[in-house]
Amino acid sequence: MPETLPLLEVLRGTERYLADRGVENPRLNAEHLLTHALGLKRMELYLQFDRPLTEAERAPLRDLVKRRGAREPLQHVLGTAEFHGRTFACDKRALVPRPETEQLVELARELAKAHAAPTLLDIGTGSGVIALTLALEIPSATIHATDLSPDALALAAENAARHAITGRVTFHQADLLPPGAAKFDLIIANLPYIPADEIAALSPEVRHDPHAALDGGPDGLDLIRRLIDTAPDRLAPRGALLLEIGAGQADAVNALFSARKFRDISVRPDYQNIPRFAVGFHG
Repeated sequence: MPETLPLLEVLRGTERYLADRGVENPRLNAEHLLTHALGLKRMELYLQFDRPLTEAERAPLRDLVKRRGAREPLQHVLGTAEFHGRTFACDKRALVPRPETEQLVELARELAKAHAAPTLLDIGTGSGVIALTLALEIPSATIHATDLSPDALALAAENAARHAITGRVTFHQADLLPPGAAKFDLIIANLPYIPADEIAALSPEVRHDPHAALDGGPDGLDLIRRLIDTAPDRLAPRGALLLEIGAGQADAVNALFSARKFRDISVRPDYQNIPRFAVGFHG
């Protein structure tokens, strides 16, 4: 093998390797892997296509490319994920943040505007991106977050430190609601909502996420059902419960909200026009 290869040739070879293994958007993935390995920005990559890469420079890239070719999520390979304009640590301890969840944050921010100093609760926080983004964007808010997984909570704490807001969010290891009797103006949850028998058909990248972060039980609503049933006791007067839900679950979630006497129930679409976000008010 030559001692040096032009950067463009390495990029094209990486793209072909990933495409052959079924990776979507192989060129974009190849660019991200090269910029990460070389410490460049994507624009710098385009300005250095003729740059000769030595064997020493190419060696670290090989492991990254093999991992991505094995369909490990790009975010896990890079160790970071972009969410709502910020970079968060991301690995196998928690769900990779999805673009639609950025819309969940935007809806939560709008609902929180009804309160001068809102109290917010993020349930199933995972890597902490929802709670921490809200902490960064609503300085007046008091924010709590829960997760059953100590590994996920450790990752969330790392992300709090990464953004210099340790202490702005109080994390609890809990099965849905935190201990105590505190009430919240807004409870937000992106809980597992995939029916158990559909998980095997998910893409290899998604199946790298923790199983517990995907499995919503037989109909995908096990945890959502439990939360809707128990949340009213922890909502302040006119408090709201905001959920991210799966495709085809809107009618069932509406019925669950109605059964627990929630009011002003609505389901809003994501950018693909899929009914994705359910909200109801109580008390």
